[in-house]
Amino acid sequence: MAATAPDTERYAEGQELEQEKTDRIIEGDKIELQDSDAWDKLGYSFPTWRKWQILGVVFLIQISINMNASMYANGVTAISEQYGVSKQVARIPQMTFLVAYAFGCELWAPWSEEFGRWPIQQLSLFLVNLWQIPCALAPNYGTFVICRLLGGLSTAGGSVTLGVLADMWEPDGQEYAVAFLVLSSVGGSVVGAIVGGFVERYAALPWIFWVQMIVGGVVQLVHLVCNPETRATILLDREAKRRRKTGEDPNVYGPNEIRPQRMTGREFWTIFSRPFYMFVTEPIVLWLSLLSGFSDALIFTFLQSFTPVYEQWGFGVVGIALAFVPLLIGYFLAYLSYLPSIHHFRGRRRREGGHAVAPEVRLWWLLFLAPLETIGLFGFAWTSLGPDYGIPWIAPMIFTSLVGIANYAIYQSSIDYQTAAYGPYAASATGGNDLARDFLAGIAALYSTPMYENIPGRPLEYASTILACLAVLVTIPIYIVYWKGPEIRAKSKFAQSLDKTREKSKEKRRKQSLTGLNDGEREHKERV
Repeated sequence: MAATAPDTERYAEGQELEQEKTDRIIEGDKIELQDSDAWDKLGYSFPTWRKWQILGVVFLIQISINMNASMYANGVTAISEQYGVSKQVARIPQMTFLVAYAFGCELWAPWSEEFGRWPIQQLSLFLVNLWQIPCALAPNYGTFVICRLLGGLSTAGGSVTLGVLADMWEPDGQEYAVAFLVLSSVGGSVVGAIVGGFVERYAALPWIFWVQMIVGGVVQLVHLVCNPETRATILLDREAKRRRKTGEDPNVYGPNEIRPQRMTGREFWTIFSRPFYMFVTEPIVLWLSLLSGFSDALIFTFLQSFTPVYEQWGFGVVGIALAFVPLLIGYFLAYLSYLPSIHHFRGRRRREGGHAVAPEVRLWWLLFLAPLETIGLFGFAWTSLGPDYGIPWIAPMIFTSLVGIANYAIYQSSIDYQTAAYGPYAASATGGNDLARDFLAGIAALYSTPMYENIPGRPLEYASTILACLAVLVTIPIYIVYWKGPEIRAKSKFAQSLDKTREKSKEKRRKQSLTGLNDGEREHKERV
């Protein structure tokens, strides 16, 4: 779907409106404090250990969020029996959580930019934990549908956690942090499946939700105690107040103090709608987001397929839960495999200059790992024949690890590439990625079990084979973007508007720097 000229102009105006906020405001004797005036107070200047401590807490938040998404599957059988609904109907609350989560991520992001990451994450965690209580005490089935929907909408996920990361690392230096955070995003669902299996086996249905609330409560407490605010505008406000209080600079004011009003309706709509706009109008964002979404949907399909597959070897509830461990191993192996690639290309950018190395190089390692998704699915499909054909239970687990490696690689490389390609609007580009992942995973919660039960002949083998064939199709765009990415971006009206805006911003900052330099020279001469 191509963007019309008015649409592009409207969004270009939106970018300029935001970019204008970087110009220093001077009102009478009030002067706005900007990044360059207090760089040492911002997240970029935090000590390395402090950055990683903050990111470690964010890692736990992502684990908690994704546990909420996947643990519900372990309550489906009990909900079906206790409330007299079919298992298919009992899965609807899992879908409502994930679909609502897809939109909730984008809903919370503008507010985190306006009021800060810390209060928004605290409020989100509190609300998510709160909605676990009526689920644990549910008097009827409808309670699950409504409260899971509200829980999804209350979840400030990837858009905010990636915002915290962006507050502390500039785009050319954040690859290690992105790789680490992606590990929590994909790994949380697997942790939920493993923990959920033990809860399903040894506890009653309400404990599916009590455990989620306990984990969420501990994570919220850790975040409350350990993590500071990282949003630059909030930190600048605090520094300006400190300088006025101490008399160091009585005329300086923070960005939110001096601006005539808080976020307008127009600004909120621009920020909120941009991920959806880019998802529809930017081919690269669309392709990579759908690829990432399909790969994530596989994991939620596996949540349902593992039961009939491993029951053939006599696995019980706990055994099936532990069958997800190879998937987690695949994620760790993929994470470790990216470290040499990140080190190599960071070195190149430093030697050759950041602009000399195209963003597409961040997809290089994915070219080799992406085919493992197809290989893993084909292998999983035909090792699902079971012990009657002399196949050991470890065989499908090995192929599951390959799927895990590919799933991690797809998410990591697509996020890393979009961050490099779209610069200041990377949050919007990656927002489309999160939207696709959560939305398609939610849909998968409904179709996966019927898919593995109702295909004539060999349903287990044919269902995974269909997914393997689809994997071939959806991974093709990776190679197109790698080779043709610069040409595709050059033809994008939206990308061109971003380039114009960035050039205007650079020119304004250059003029401000020259003005500041001239002022400094005059002061020096006066002192002499």
